[in-house]
Parts: sequence; structure tokens; C-alpha cells
Amino acid sequence: MTTFENFTRDKLTTRWQAVGTGPDVALIHGVGGRLEDWDGVVERLSGEFRLIRYDLRGLGQSSKLPGPYTVENFADDLAALLDHLDIGACHVAGFSLGGLVAQSFAVRHSAKLNRLALLSTVAGRTEDERKRVLDRLTVVQEGVSGAHFENSVERWFTPEFQRDNPEIMAYCAERNRSNDPVGYAATYGVLATTDLQDDLHRITAPTLVATGEGDQGSNPRMARLMRERIPNATLKILPNLRHSILIEAPDVVAGLLREAFHDDG
Repeated sequence: MTTFENFTRDKLTTRWQAVGTGPDVALIHGVGGRLEDWDGVVERLSGEFRLIRYDLRGLGQSSKLPGPYTVENFADDLAALLDHLDIGACHVAGFSLGGLVAQSFAVRHSAKLNRLALLSTVAGRTEDERKRVLDRLTVVQEGVSGAHFENSVERWFTPEFQRDNPEIMAYCAERNRSNDPVGYAATYGVLATTDLQDDLHRITAPTLVATGEGDQGSNPRMARLMRERIPNATLKILPNLRHSILIEAPDVVAGLLREAFHDDG
């Protein structure tokens, strides 16, 4: 793989990497994550696509600028990175918070978007769902190292995956503990307080919406709402999976993106 690069704009330094050959695909990770979350997917698709992944502001090795952040900040960060790379338009896949960013990007920068994949993301939260995610935001804001991961393991991973992959679970827990607490809280604030359900009809790109059948926070009801409101959308509900599909099921995710981003030729 190529080395990591840095791009600086308006005091924000973004760590990014581009690998592979073929149509350009931008990959946006989730809250508390970093570009390495896409490792398994990149390994499977780098022979078919040029994959551009990066650390969101506040996370990984990108700048920890003071918050609060907005979803528009994140969407504009991606647009600026694509300009820096001289990419006029590309496919975009976003996971969890990255899916919210991808929704905003599709609305704000539609000319830069070819096809879209919204993975394990949110729209149209109920009042009870909003309360639960705000409660989780409070845990993150309190800055107790690793507490959010420990509280979320059962929601994120199936029992079988936890049992069979103790090394991966330990790695994910350590990585969560290593997050900058201020940056983590600022990014989680965007996930917890943003809902773009009223803008979904403005997304014009062909769109894949996918989530695990057992995902509680980005549940199938939300996925169906996105499919209904986005004019040119298809839906995949993934059996026997919960939230962390990038880590638990990279084969499945790679297959979905391969199909969604096929050559129109």
C-alpha cells in the first residue's frame, strides 16, 4: 500500500491515503474510528477501484480542532480533499457518522458525486432513539476512557464474532480508548444531533442503503425510510449482522460496494 499523506487547509490537517486502480471511491469512516477501519474492504477492492480514505477531523491523525463541529464541516472537508487530489467526481461510501457526512455531501456537492453508498447510518430517529443517542453522547462527553466502547460492544458485534475474535475485540477496545476525548466528543455530537431526513429527497445520485438486521442504532426502519425518500435508492438488510459491518463483515461490504459502484459503461 502507498504511504499516508497529509493535506492542510484552514488549520485542518487531514491524513489520507489513496490505493488501487480504477474508478475513484471515497470512503468515510464512523465516529470514534479512523481510516484503518476500511482495511478489510480496501484489501478486497483495491484491484478494482482507486480507494481514497481519510481520518475525519477530530479523529485518527487528523487535526483535533476545537468543536463544535457540524455535518457541513465534514462534507466540505471531503470536497476540499477531492479538489486537492484533482478529482472532479467520484463514488462515495459512508459508514455510520460517515453515512451522515455522505448524505450532506450528496446534497451540498452533488456535482462531485457519481454513486453513493450509505452503510449502517441514520435518518428519522424517533424521540426514544434521540434520547438514547444523547445519553450515549453524555458518556462520551464525560471522557471516561473506553466507556463508550464497553457499553456498545453488544450493539456493535454479534456474540459469535466476539467469541471467535478476541484479538480483534481487544484491538478495537484499545483503539477506542486512544481517541482524543475532545475530538471524540465533538464528532459524536454531530452523530447524536444531526438528522437529514428532510433533505434526503434532494439526493439525486444512485444510492445503496444497507444496514445489519440486528443494528439497533442504525436500524432497518431507518434504512427503509432512506430508501423511500431518496429517489433512486436500493436497500439491503444484512442478515445476522449488527452495527460494525466494516470490521465484522468486510467481504459483505466489499461485495455491496462492488455491485453499487459498477461501471455504467
